[in-house]
Amino acid sequence: MAWKAASLIVALTAAVLAAAGPAGAVEGDPLAAYRWKSRVLVLAASDAGDFRLAAQRQALASARTGASERDLVTVEAVGKGADAVALRRRLGLPGDAFRAVLVGKDGGAKLTSEEPIPPQRLFSTIDAMPMRQDEAKRR
Repeated sequence: MAWKAASLIVALTAAVLAAAGPAGAVEGDPLAAYRWKSRVLVLAASDAGDFRLAAQRQALASARTGASERDLVTVEAVGKGADAVALRRRLGLPGDAFRAVLVGKDGGAKLTSEEPIPPQRLFSTIDAMPMRQDEAKRR
C-alpha cells in the first residue's frame, strides 16, 4: 500500500510541475510574465474615478526615472473586467476598494496600502530588498 501512495505523490508532483511550465509560472497567474524581470505596483480600484487611483498615478508620473531604475512597472486592476478580477483574486484584494500593492520580482507581495504610496516609500522599500541591493552592486 505504501508504494501506491508514493506512486500517487510522484504522479501528482509531476502533474503540478508540468502545469507550471518552463518558467515555473502557474497558469492563470496574471503577474507571471513579470516574475524575475520586473517589480510590479498593482493599483486596484472599483472604478476609474477613484480619487486615490488618480493620486497614485500622479505621484508615479513625477517619479518615472526612479521607477525605471528599479525595474518597477505599474499594472491596474480597475473595474469588474476579467483581468481586473483575476489580479485582485491573485493578491486577495477586495473588489470595492482602492489598494496599492508592491509585488517583488519573486512574485510575492511586499507592501500593501489602502492609500496611495508615496514614491519615496516605494523606492526605500525596494532599495532595502536583497535582490535590489545585489542589482545596485552590479551596476
